[in-house]
Amino acid sequence: MALSFCGNNDIKAYSVEYGVLNNGCFVDALNLVPHVFLLFITFPILFIGWGSQSSKVQIHHNTWLHFPGHNMRWILTFLLLFVHVCEFAEGLVSNNRVMSSNHLHLFMPAFMGFIAATTSVVYYHNIETSNFPKLLLVLFIYWVLAFITKSIKLWKFAEYKVGPQHLRFCITALLVILYGLLMAVEINVIRVRKYVFFANPQKVKPPEDLQDLGVRFLQPFVNLLSKATYWWMNPLIIGAHKRPIELKKIGKLPIAMRALTNYLRLKDAYEDQRTAEDPERAPSIWRSMYRAFGRPILLSSTFRYLADLLGFAGPLCISGIVKYLKTKDEVATADKMKETYLGVYFMSSTELLQNSSVLAILLFLALVLQRTFLQASYYVTIETGINLRGALLAMIYNKILRLSTSNMSMGEMTLGQINNLVAIETNQLMWFLFLCPNLWAMPVQIVMGVILLYYLLGCSALVGASVIVLLAPVQYLIATKLADTQKNTLEHSTDRLKTTTEILKGIKLLKLYAWENIFCDSVEETRGKELTSLKTFAFYTSMSIFMNAAIPIAAVLATFVMHHFINKTGPSPSEAFAALALFHILVTPLFLLSTVVRFAVKALVSVQKLGEFLQSDEIGDDSWRNGDISVTLEPGKKHLGMTKAINRKQPMRYQMDNYEHPTRRPLRPTETEDVAVKVSNGSFTWGSNLLTLSDINIRIPTGQLTMIVGQVGCGKSSLLLAMLGEMQAIEGRVYWSKLPDCEMINEGNISKNRYSVAYAAQKSWLLNATVEENITFGSPFNKQRYKAVIDACSLQPDIDLLPFGDQTEIGERGINLSGGQRQRICVARALYQNTNIVFLDDPFSALDIHLSDHLMQEGILKFLQDDKRTVVLVTHKLQYLIHADWIIAMKDGSVLREGTLKDIQTHDVELYDHWKTLMNRQDQELEKDIQQDSQTTLERKTLRRAFYSREAKNQIDDEDEEEEEEEEDDDNMSMTTNRRSKIPWKVCWCYLSSGGFFMVFLMVSSKLLKHSVIVTIDYWLALWTSSKTNQSAEDGSDMFNGTSPAYIGNASLPTPGAPEAEDSYYLTVFIILCAAGITLCLITSLTVEFLGLSAATNLHHNLLNKIIHAPIRFFDITPLGQILNRFSADTNIIDQHIPPTLESLTRSTLLCLSAIGVIASITPAFLIALVPLGVAFYFIQKYFRVASKDLQDLDDSTQLPLLCHFSETAEGLTTIRAFRQEARFKQRMLELTDTNNTAYLFLSAANRWLEVRTDYLGAVIVLTAAATSIWSLRYGLQAGGLVGLGLTYALTVTNYLNWVVRNLADLEVQMAAVKKVNSFLGTESENYEGSMDSSQVPENWPHNGEIKIQDLCVRYDPMLKPVLKHVNAYVEPGQKVGICGRTGSGKSSLSLAFFNMVDIFEGKIIIDGIDICKLPLQTLRSRLSIILQDPVLFSGSIRFNLDPERTCTDDRLWEALEIAQLKNMVKALAGGLDAVVTEGGENFSVGQRQLFCLARAFVRKSSILIMDEATASIDMATENILQKVVMTAFADRTVVTIAHRVHTILTADLVIVMKRGNILEYDKPETLLEQEDGMFASFVKADM
Repeated sequence: MALSFCGNNDIKAYSVEYGVLNNGCFVDALNLVPHVFLLFITFPILFIGWGSQSSKVQIHHNTWLHFPGHNMRWILTFLLLFVHVCEFAEGLVSNNRVMSSNHLHLFMPAFMGFIAATTSVVYYHNIETSNFPKLLLVLFIYWVLAFITKSIKLWKFAEYKVGPQHLRFCITALLVILYGLLMAVEINVIRVRKYVFFANPQKVKPPEDLQDLGVRFLQPFVNLLSKATYWWMNPLIIGAHKRPIELKKIGKLPIAMRALTNYLRLKDAYEDQRTAEDPERAPSIWRSMYRAFGRPILLSSTFRYLADLLGFAGPLCISGIVKYLKTKDEVATADKMKETYLGVYFMSSTELLQNSSVLAILLFLALVLQRTFLQASYYVTIETGINLRGALLAMIYNKILRLSTSNMSMGEMTLGQINNLVAIETNQLMWFLFLCPNLWAMPVQIVMGVILLYYLLGCSALVGASVIVLLAPVQYLIATKLADTQKNTLEHSTDRLKTTTEILKGIKLLKLYAWENIFCDSVEETRGKELTSLKTFAFYTSMSIFMNAAIPIAAVLATFVMHHFINKTGPSPSEAFAALALFHILVTPLFLLSTVVRFAVKALVSVQKLGEFLQSDEIGDDSWRNGDISVTLEPGKKHLGMTKAINRKQPMRYQMDNYEHPTRRPLRPTETEDVAVKVSNGSFTWGSNLLTLSDINIRIPTGQLTMIVGQVGCGKSSLLLAMLGEMQAIEGRVYWSKLPDCEMINEGNISKNRYSVAYAAQKSWLLNATVEENITFGSPFNKQRYKAVIDACSLQPDIDLLPFGDQTEIGERGINLSGGQRQRICVARALYQNTNIVFLDDPFSALDIHLSDHLMQEGILKFLQDDKRTVVLVTHKLQYLIHADWIIAMKDGSVLREGTLKDIQTHDVELYDHWKTLMNRQDQELEKDIQQDSQTTLERKTLRRAFYSREAKNQIDDEDEEEEEEEEDDDNMSMTTNRRSKIPWKVCWCYLSSGGFFMVFLMVSSKLLKHSVIVTIDYWLALWTSSKTNQSAEDGSDMFNGTSPAYIGNASLPTPGAPEAEDSYYLTVFIILCAAGITLCLITSLTVEFLGLSAATNLHHNLLNKIIHAPIRFFDITPLGQILNRFSADTNIIDQHIPPTLESLTRSTLLCLSAIGVIASITPAFLIALVPLGVAFYFIQKYFRVASKDLQDLDDSTQLPLLCHFSETAEGLTTIRAFRQEARFKQRMLELTDTNNTAYLFLSAANRWLEVRTDYLGAVIVLTAAATSIWSLRYGLQAGGLVGLGLTYALTVTNYLNWVVRNLADLEVQMAAVKKVNSFLGTESENYEGSMDSSQVPENWPHNGEIKIQDLCVRYDPMLKPVLKHVNAYVEPGQKVGICGRTGSGKSSLSLAFFNMVDIFEGKIIIDGIDICKLPLQTLRSRLSIILQDPVLFSGSIRFNLDPERTCTDDRLWEALEIAQLKNMVKALAGGLDAVVTEGGENFSVGQRQLFCLARAFVRKSSILIMDEATASIDMATENILQKVVMTAFADRTVVTIAHRVHTILTADLVIVMKRGNILEYDKPETLLEQEDGMFASFVKADM
């Protein structure tokens, strides 16, 4: 019997003559009983359970819950498993140490115990998820039995004088304690849940979140093991491979993480600090953050400390393994007998730790635990950070809703500041929270590390450590420098973007004037500045990377050189490699410390800004809007301390009163006395001490139309806002009347919404939403009412133009509407709301006359008055006064007159006459207006143009997509999966090649060299230290054994100084290698950054040139935003994000590869184990990359709406407050925040998922490396130093594996930017060359201005239909030609054809004998001039706008200005010709801008001038000037006018009428007018 349970070297082993329990073997057998019992009972139950589960659908997580003591039980079970492993190891080792035969009873019970403990926890988990506590009884019995049997064993040990100095005694004692504790946990479950021994068991429901199937974030609800390894994420991440992750898939946030919950926590902590004795003191945000979120941060810090302490187990275990590898397992037999009790050997407690195999397993466990704790710590801080951000956003939002309006208008709080608070400051605080455990964990880590180094190497270690510590401030300095340069870069890139935007907006003009290159150079100039600061940025980045790589080498060098000089010898391998590993551990915290400190400083600033914001002024509490309670606002009292947010939970919105019944209540005789709002001697201010409104006594009659009139700036709008409670009342009060009694009864509870006021502000304000949502604005949708409102505001034609009708997104991110369209939508919103009172603030300002009339008649008089709603209208259009029931005339901030029109006519004749003259003037303007084509049609025209071109583009896009889809369908699933998991190699190659081949070669070669040198350094260290041990070993052993005489001779007469000489040889090589390593580090870090820079330079340069020289059609079909994105976001990624990612990726990949190479070269057996590990790693990274990309997209796409919602709210504050919609907007903000937070949480959980898995892989690599090296040493394969080397490298792998995957995923996302830029690089340029050389063109061409058009056919794109078909015309030199025709007849296309801007595919245009298609574009376009319909000015000086090429004299410019009637105005400006023009020429009126364009055309002494509808957007006066100038200044030139209004071309020499791309009529205007039924004649009639 080789394997016997009790061993067979002792006959007495099976005898029980001294009593059963005194036989040690029997006690051990007794210990088997509980384990076997558990296995027998639980297996059938589990089996049946699983069988039934698989037949049913998978149990949904809504039955999950945690029994009391859940986490405690898991932790105890893990401890139990660990102790069982120790017991097993101890049994095996002592079994091998001693006895001649195997004693199974030493380790068999431990093994069974391990299996039973595992089973117990699996069993428990299944009971818990199916909520069936009765079955827990089995476990309870098991714990009791195990406790009893172990206690017997312990008691026997004590009897036989086995004490704590023996390991087995300690293990048994631990097991007794653990079983006891588990028993206590089980009793506690019985006590709480009462599932047995009690009459009424307690029914427990799973948490609320789990019953809501929308919650998909299960981290808080799964068991401890799943929490630690993120096992619950598996379906999501693996599923992402088949179909992309969408918002639906990630569901809602659990209640505890929602913004509202956290906001309440933070707000309570904030408010609690306001004490009664000092209400004015500002509460500290830091303290409230600590109170609300302190506990999770403490928890995270605890995890962090545990992880850091476990981190030091690595180096110690390595030193132990290397040290004890060689020691043979022999113990003197005498010792053996001393430690034998109960017939078996007992080990001392330290002996186990001297076994290298045991140490290897310990190392593995320590690594797994360390990594688990570290990830747990990260996760907890991230979750807390996200919670904090949600709470802060809600706090800021609540504050925004209650900011006093004066703050916004007086510029104390700008929109920019608010947006920064939301976008930057909250994120800074969140990041600070992520990193803050590092603040207190790192110092501890550093101190521990230095102590351990000292313990290993003595004083010389302190030298190395001091190198590291001294270089830390340098790193901090570099970090601050980096932040500064980034700021500079940002300023330059903003400038560059501004210039680029201007160019793209005015691209048509630039091309027509052939100025592309001038403007291109100006962009390149700002780009140059940006690149200079990017260069410094790259330099500092590479310095920081270099420091990071070089510091450990320098530290190791310093340490070992010192060690050499102090101890006269090198270190032993066990010391050397432990020290190496420790240095690697020490570098990370020091490198991170600089970042953390920087973030801490930023966080301090952010908190200060937040504090100031939360303390700023608020509007008073407007309870007086809720009924007759009039609040007398005491003069001068500011409402500061009232940040208590009123949660206005509105009752369910009352049902929309049916639109068909307009009469909503009987008229009462006292109607005239019925006042809706009354202000009695009010004085109001906007916050400064200047009174804006003084001495106001007015009343607004109920159900009547009140008009407020007065000059610009007399306080009309302010009066409305004062009534709405937006201004500070210095004295007086505002009364709002109650509802009449009859309605009170109907409604039961008085709905707040009655007191909301429908308000249309002067500056229109739209939401980023569909047109319909903008109009209904939270009210229930009522089709009839909606239709009526749209008709009243004549929005239907505009809605028909939009691509998706009223479901089109408008607003900042949607489609840009013109001012008039925006204003009409705002008025429609006010009309649609079912409120008693409507305030309209100058709704006609942006509308032309037809529309205002229609709106007045249909909307205000009919729609509102029929409903008997009280209307207050501010207006400048006096002709509407006749409709008013009540008029308030204002002047200079006070009321001039109040009464009906009749009253004013009788009592204040002067005012009435004044009004009359004004009205006459307005009537004249009216006539003029009617002559012109109305402004609205123009607006609609631009809208249509925008869409026409965009739709064409969309069709092309759709076709592409369809093709792609078809391709996908062939291969169905497999195809998509492959496409989503492939790395875009092509794009990477494109990026690298744009960096230049030499740089790529330099980078690759220097990287490889650097890593090989680093490996060589460590290898040399291994050789050096091993040579030490080998020498001493040889010397030592030979002296003892006295065998070979040669050796004895050698050893007894040592050649003096031989080891020293050898040592110094090793040392010099070591120093040389280290120096080489450090230089290479510097070179590589520089090459990568500068490779990135040159790639960025080239990509941007090519992109700019391609786009600026693209044909005009490209700009018609590509939205401006898309082009700008390439220049802003994508260029920024290419400039700043790709290089560091690339660097990090190559570094971590090469580190991992070199480590695996080293281990494999030392112990080739490792390669066998590597295959399964490699496969596992491949799948993990493949799944993670796809999921991470999706989640990142989700995070980005949910962030934008959130930021937009904030800026939107800040802009529309008065409107939201007037409508009483605060609650709805808060709700929306909370939803948006939660959505974004969900995406972010999932993203960070996915990162943890990856890191836990790669870390465990790394731990397995360490274990296999250790096992293979120990195993191969048994067969005497290598020196101890090399084993140390292998293990040190294996340890670094764990750190870098997850970086490889993370960087891969990041790079993939960032490469998308390169791909997008690349797609634009494929656009065709215009053909700039032409077939003639520019030298062949005469200097003064075209000198006469004779134009021949022969059989001309033109199209915009080879794919589109021609827009001009076979046009023939002849223009004599100096003729004035007019071209007219309906919209879309091809007039503008003809003007573009002169400049060769469109595709002329048949026929030709000959100007002065030269076919323009043969000319180089630059020459052609620089010799003609044109005035466009939309005047375009660029920011710069007036001189720059007239003559960017700087070719003309000042006199010439002044002459041009004089002709354009601008001379006096420009003279008056500061700087004259060098006066500033703001972006888009906003500081001049439209008319003036058009005149500047005229001057610009005149500066070019060209004999042909083309005017494309140049008078469409200007007033009559300016138009007359234009006409006069054209007649006089351009008398000798050929002028082609494309007419928008026919009367402008009645004086022309020749008129061409076009229709659908053909010439319809062609003659002198007089002749054409004689043909009564002709097209031209009908135009002129219509225009008269």
